[in-house]
Parts: sequence; C-alpha cells; structure tokens
Amino acid sequence: MIAIAGAGAFGTALAIALGREGRAVSLWARDVGDLAKTRRNERYLPGVMIPDCVTVTADSDLFSSVAVILLAVPMQALAGFLKLHGDKLQGRSLVACCKGIDLQTWLGPSAVIRAACPESPVSVLTGPSFAADIARGLPTALTLAGGDEPLQSRLSTPTLRLYRSTDVIGAELGGALKNVIAIAAGVVMGAGLGDSARAALMTRGFAEMQRFALAKGARAETLAGLSGFGDLVLTCTSNQSRNFRLGHAIGQGTSFDPTVTVEGAATARAVAALASRDGIDMPITRMIAALVDGKIQLSDAIQALMTRPLKEE
Repeated sequence: MIAIAGAGAFGTALAIALGREGRAVSLWARDVGDLAKTRRNERYLPGVMIPDCVTVTADSDLFSSVAVILLAVPMQALAGFLKLHGDKLQGRSLVACCKGIDLQTWLGPSAVIRAACPESPVSVLTGPSFAADIARGLPTALTLAGGDEPLQSRLSTPTLRLYRSTDVIGAELGGALKNVIAIAAGVVMGAGLGDSARAALMTRGFAEMQRFALAKGARAETLAGLSGFGDLVLTCTSNQSRNFRLGHAIGQGTSFDPTVTVEGAATARAVAALASRDGIDMPITRMIAALVDGKIQLSDAIQALMTRPLKEE
C-alpha cells in the first residue's frame, strides 16, 4: 500500500491518479472533514471523485504499516509534520512532494526529511504539473529524483510518467526557484507589460535559477529538464499557477487570498537571503522578495530591473 500525507490539491490528485489504476492508497489528512463521506475535495479539485479503493483517514498509525509514503504537505509545514510523526516514518521510503526552502533552516525538503528520519530512503517528486490535470487523467511527466526503478514503476500510471534522476539538489532547486520566477511573470502580466516582457523575464529568470542551483551543486542538465525549465514554462504561462496568480495580483495592485499557500513567496525570502550571504547575483529574486514583503513599490522594482547595467548575455 502507498500512503499519501496531505489532502491538499497535489496529494489528493496523486491519490486519485493511483487509485484510478486500482492501487491500494491511503490518503491521510489531519482533519478529513466530509472528504471520506463525499469522496470529493471540492476546495481544490471540484467535480473530481476520489476512487473507492482510496482510503481517506486521519489515523496516523497507518504510516507504520506502509512501505512508501508520499509527503504532500506544504514546505513550511514539513518540519512540523515530521516532528509529530517522524517515529512512525522511520525506515519507510519517503517521497517529498513539496517545493521550496524551509525558512527556519534554509534546507530543501529532502534534507529536512533526512534530518528527521535518518533511517529512511528519501526521494523527490517534482516537475511541471497542475493537480487538476493529474486528477483528470491528463498526460503529465514528472521527475523522480533519488528514487529507484521499482519506486518509479510503483508511482507511474499510463498518464503520469515519471523519469528518474540522481540529481536531488537540482530537481529540488528547479522546483523551488521556478516558483519565484512565476511570481515575477505574474507581476509582468498583471502590470500590463506584455508577452515580450514576460519572455525576457523568463529567460533572465532561468539564468538566475541556473546560477543559484549550479553554485549549490546541481547539474546544468537537470535545470534544463522537467524539474527546471519544464516547470518554469508551465507556471509562468498559466493562471492555474498560484504563484503566477499572486504575482498578477501584485502587478494589478489588487488583493490576494491570504489562505492560499504560495510556496514561491517563502522561497523568494530564503533564496534572497542565501544569495546575499553567498554573493550570488539574483536581482529578480531579490525584487520579488521585497515586493511580497511590501518593502518596495512595484514601479520602483520595475525601474530597478530596467536600469541594470547593459552587458553581454
């Protein structure tokens, strides 16, 4: 059996995709509410039924009886979840399904998990995917970094294709950093700067992603793959992206629902701090961190980026 911890959009979508193939899946949530009764997660995936073979539960004892656990809790909640349930997770194959950097430790999900569960093999599932597409059975390809071939087969379906990688750092940072650039792309479009400006922003943003990730030990080809460039394209060009929508609201000067989890906001803060400490030039990330914290006006951020010194690409 496979357990999925976290009944948000992505966790529920994975449960639906695997359950659709008749696989035994348990979907855990701190509070299942009406989820077990209605078999619907209307808040995140309206109109999509959870298959009958998926068990919905709030009983964390199930973690002690399964071989594989997908951790689909938000990045900033991961450490707290592991502190509560780490003893039941020890020795299980743990798959991180969140994207970002922990604000307290400045670590990625795999390092946070290893610190809490040193006896567990850890892998990372990431890449260009919207939960709604996965839940509806639309074709999706993801990266499984650090996982072996049996795990790859166990988590793949006819419409959810997983590709293995040994570059956990690159896969994690690609998934985290693209969220920051997606906020910036949303700002560009919300401010009415146009598609040409968005293309330039994405290109320079990708350069920032590579610069930071390579400095942290990632491989360039990983950033050019699904978990980097692929995820960047998806989240910078679709209103389904929560990060893009946040940026669009900032660009328009409108409010954004504070209850919606936007991992890129926290990631921008963490990466800006790390880049400053390590001397890595990250102008877009720095501006996004300042914007989401209200430390700079939009007009000033645009002016600062547009007046950077002209140089070779």
